[in-house]
Amino acid sequence: MSKHNRNFELTISDIDLIEAALHVTKRDLSMDALNDTASMLPADAAKDSLRRIDDLLGRLHNQKIFYRPVKGTYLGG
Repeated sequence: MSKHNRNFELTISDIDLIEAALHVTKRDLSMDALNDTASMLPADAAKDSLRRIDDLLGRLHNQKIFYRPVKGTYLGG
């Protein structure tokens, strides 16, 4: 039986693109839920999808490493 590939070669721009697409999908699903319009997904599936997208976006965020200068004053922006 074949094994799953656990090593991916993604660039920072690839991750940014994935993150942006997830944000757009999350926005669209949220708008459909607020407007009570006919969605491509059933209501329970849409809520489950929103939870999964939130979870994935959180895991992506938690894997980022944010750098601060060791010396001098940090000016966030």
